[in-house]
Order: sequence, then structure tokens, then C-alpha cells
Amino acid sequence: MSEHRLCAVDEIPEGDSIEFVGPFQGRNRSLMAVRKDGEIYLYLNSCPHTGLPLDFKPNQFLNLEKTHILCANHLAYFEIDTGVCVSAPCPGEKLTPINFEIRNDE
Repeated sequence: MSEHRLCAVDEIPEGDSIEFVGPFQGRNRSLMAVRKDGEIYLYLNSCPHTGLPLDFKPNQFLNLEKTHILCANHLAYFEIDTGVCVSAPCPGEKLTPINFEIRNDE
């Protein structure tokens, strides 16, 4: 398993999201991180319903209230902490979580 430095923890704004693009798991991929209540959640930037990226603008993965991850393609809402879809068209489906660890605030 290869390791990649993504960013310093404080580069992810509290209550917001950020995208990382690079060679992860042997392929060029897009990942999205959300920081909520001091916790960080990292997912593959891919809708489980269509496989398309979730964002319609760079680094914009959350709904206006910043309470859910939003798929810009079909307006599905996903819980930030679990990645579970809570609205149509894919209720119960999940975003793909990415394992990570924080070392020295990075």
C-alpha cells in the first residue's frame, strides 16, 4: 500500500469540503474530504448511482446548509459521517470511504 500526503488538517475548512486529485490505489482518482465538528471524512468523488463526480464546481460538495454531501448530477443527499444516501434516486447506497490517517496534523 502506498502512502500519499494530501494536506495539512487545517487546509480543510471546518464545515466545508475540498477535492484531491492524484494517483491513489494505482489510478488517477478524485477524492473529497469534508471537515465537520472537527472530524474529517474522506470519500471517492463518485456517485454510487451513476459513477459521475459529485461536484459541479471545484471543492463544492455540500448542500447550501452544509449539512449533507450533495450529488450535483441528480441532487441526491448523502450523510457526511456515513456516506449513506438519504434521498432519491439511490436511498441506502453509500459513497466509497477512503481509509486515511492523520500524522503530525497532516
